[in-house]
Amino acid sequence: MRNVYEELVERGFVAQVTEGDELKELLGRNKITCYIGFDPTAKSLHAGSLVPLMALKHMVRYGHRVIVLIGGGTALIGDPSGKTEMRRIMTREEIEENARSIKEQLSRYLDFHSGQALMLNNAEWLTKLNYIEFLRDIGKHFSVNKMLAAESYRIRLEKGLNLIEFNYMLLQAYDFLHLFKQEGCLLQMGGSDQWGNILAGIDLIRRVTGKATYGLTFPLLVTSRGHKMGKTEQGTLWLDPTLTSPYDFYQYWINTADEDVEKFLSLFTLLPMEEIKTTKSLTDRELNMAKAVLAFEITKIAHGEEAAREAWKASAAAFGIKTIDERFFPSSTIPRPEETEGLDLSGIKTIYKRREDLRKGIPAYELFYEARVCSSKGEARRVITQGGGYVNDRPIMAFDEKITLGHLNNRGEILLRKGKKVYFRLVMIE
Repeated sequence: MRNVYEELVERGFVAQVTEGDELKELLGRNKITCYIGFDPTAKSLHAGSLVPLMALKHMVRYGHRVIVLIGGGTALIGDPSGKTEMRRIMTREEIEENARSIKEQLSRYLDFHSGQALMLNNAEWLTKLNYIEFLRDIGKHFSVNKMLAAESYRIRLEKGLNLIEFNYMLLQAYDFLHLFKQEGCLLQMGGSDQWGNILAGIDLIRRVTGKATYGLTFPLLVTSRGHKMGKTEQGTLWLDPTLTSPYDFYQYWINTADEDVEKFLSLFTLLPMEEIKTTKSLTDRELNMAKAVLAFEITKIAHGEEAAREAWKASAAAFGIKTIDERFFPSSTIPRPEETEGLDLSGIKTIYKRREDLRKGIPAYELFYEARVCSSKGEARRVITQGGGYVNDRPIMAFDEKITLGHLNNRGEILLRKGKKVYFRLVMIE
């Protein structure tokens, strides 16, 4: 019988794992408890948090128990992992406010009333530790030489690693020990930058209790173009709808590069893998519908079905085209070619320009090329010269006609079109 470990591997969640065969066998034989920590360093989680959140959803789907650990205590120290400089030291008041906001967001992904999901805050035990006792009982198990070899510390040595940050690994390891003792937690999961911290916790538990536990990390997620996933021209893609609206959240995913559709469907939706794998053979209209399914499904998970529907309808209204047939919602499926006859599924792309650039004016053919609507500037010139270019549904009279602030609508956008079907929009940012 298939178990959650096989599901996570197939969907691309697993970067590193301790004792993989043993963990796979354990997850297939028993229902276990696992945990992932989220430090409240901001008022909202961001798109990068979707990978661990979806991993937790899969664990619950297979009957396992999950712990979401809010790092109210560790955030007082600051995790040096993946950072070239020290994080800003935050006040307790800031951390507590952020923790409250994040708890509300996490409740949209997991049901904390079912008994399968538990939310804890490590401030409950870390802030009560006696420093001398902690050094005697826990610190004695750590080798400084081994800690300095960890990637999270090694990259910081050139610019300087202070004593506060150096303690972070001990505190995270202690979290795992505490959850092992109090909750029977056997597995810690986290980003690939947490590998050293996870191993430290496993080693600490072995030294203190003689018991075996496990660790699993997720890959650092980048797009096929090498960009960090969740970063836009406007900044971070937040999960808080007041920071990133459901509409903009939807637009980010519908603009996914063709090469990333299968990967993102695997990681960020619960659609069956046999359906997701069909995207390899999709092109043009069908592939664009798959992107719409991706955008709808992720928005539905992050913001609810109603918000996802509104984002989809707003997108269709904004561009004057129907990107997907409503019969595919709310139970989205990857469309088959015969199901898409008669639908206009042209790709919708978004490019961002600063006010000062629009004040000077940007030649239309350059925008068509930049948005990848045309494969070259020469093609863009030909398309516009032959009457195939439009701005706000008005024909562009010359290939070098300047697109300026005067073309903006009341949403701060400009709708551009190639031919009858290929739309993209220009959005002004300050």
